[in-house]
Amino acid sequence: MKTKMIILLCCMFFSTMMQAINWYNVRDFGATGNGKTIDSQAINKAIKAASKAGGGTVFFPAGIYASYSIHLQNNITLQLDAGAVLKAAFPTQIEGFDSIEPNAYSQYQDFGHSHWKNSLIWGIGLENITICGQGMIDGQGLTREESHIPGVGNKVISLKLCRNVLLKDVKMERCGHFALLATGVDNMTIDNLLIDTNRDGLDVDACRNVRISNCTINSPYDDAIVLKASYALGFFRNTENVTISNCYVSGYDLGSVMDGTYQHFQNQAPDQSFPVGRIKLGTESSGGFNNITITNCIFEHCRGLALETVDGGDLKNITVSNIVMTDMNSSPIFLRLGARMRSPKGTPIGQLHRVSIDNVRVYNADSHYVCLFSGLPEHPMEDIKLNNISIYYQGGGIKEQAALIVPEKETAYPEPTMFGELPAAAFYIRHAKNLQMNNIDIYYKQPDERPSIVLDDVQSISFDNLNIRKANQAPIFLLKNVSDFRTFHCRNIKDMLIENKDEQTY
Repeated sequence: MKTKMIILLCCMFFSTMMQAINWYNVRDFGATGNGKTIDSQAINKAIKAASKAGGGTVFFPAGIYASYSIHLQNNITLQLDAGAVLKAAFPTQIEGFDSIEPNAYSQYQDFGHSHWKNSLIWGIGLENITICGQGMIDGQGLTREESHIPGVGNKVISLKLCRNVLLKDVKMERCGHFALLATGVDNMTIDNLLIDTNRDGLDVDACRNVRISNCTINSPYDDAIVLKASYALGFFRNTENVTISNCYVSGYDLGSVMDGTYQHFQNQAPDQSFPVGRIKLGTESSGGFNNITITNCIFEHCRGLALETVDGGDLKNITVSNIVMTDMNSSPIFLRLGARMRSPKGTPIGQLHRVSIDNVRVYNADSHYVCLFSGLPEHPMEDIKLNNISIYYQGGGIKEQAALIVPEKETAYPEPTMFGELPAAAFYIRHAKNLQMNNIDIYYKQPDERPSIVLDDVQSISFDNLNIRKANQAPIFLLKNVSDFRTFHCRNIKDMLIENKDEQTY
């Protein structure tokens, strides 16, 4: 018995010693945590020491650590203890963040997506990286603009061609252009982050096998969670095998979700219009999007779900389910196949197909910009299925709006507001093929004199159990160049099959 106890104590001592060996407190390497002294040199010393030992945990005890660029290494965990704040310091004429690295392919995407080193924390070509803890990352010294000025940083965390990444539990605020830019990253888990930021939250670009869950992201000036597939790596790479689940996204005033006040007095997105704060696929879409699921998420005081491919990528196998939206300021659901084509010359126009959207509840949606699906002439989006959708619109559209001609804008930046006000009160669908719309409920707070659903150049579409509550005699459908149109069990509309119609209202 005594021998077993001695062995147990020895094992416990050995385990504690091994933890101590692999535990690197930044204070032991010269970090002050006083919020004034620049601690990045000490932090990078701790990371280097851990790396030389084969890896370990770099620990930040309570304090405020003013820092410029932090250089990640393989097998490194950055752990911020409760009360620890890693703060992006303001650059000076003497010191600042790492300079941008050259990128021969920067013409194919925005500046912010083309460089990684001008960041608070960055890593390129690494594996086994964790950033975690109950502490805070404050990016107040980062710019939200796409700045080329030496010493100026514009991202909190920037990863390129890395694998096996975990981001967990930390809080992040005022993160500059991006809280996270991950480009070409495989096997990444992002869990339980609280982000309240002044541009994008999470940008996942050309990544594979990604899990985003339990995150709260407030981003009034840009997107909260956005999947992209740019050409920044110099080759086409899909974003694929991604799940986004149990997340809350919003466009409340900056900082007011972090402090729990949820204010909405500001109104400043990059396009000087409504708060953004949404989940989006696109805009950068040289590569494609494949095998994506978005489920159990809440949108509040922001723009709606956007699925876009405009640079040649193939967007397919997308499933969206169990979504609640409140106070939507633009299209609750926006699908766009465009031809901006910011890709190498000769890239063909992409596809948008095999999309399923199920069990969505929307309350208080702005009726200026209703659900909008728009493909291209000769390039329709295909195989779209909507089930169990309930939308409560503000209404108020007038009869004159029903006569609006919607421009194509094939090469324009994709945004629900790009076409202006729409002639439809609920859905505007153009250049589309093989659509099923089942169990759709539409309500209006105020009467709307536009047709509820406008279809233009649509082939093979069916409506089963469509219920539209209207307080006036405006038509339910306006059909233009529509073939194989079917209705079943629709409120105030008889079952019918229309093989071909140039233009007709019902």
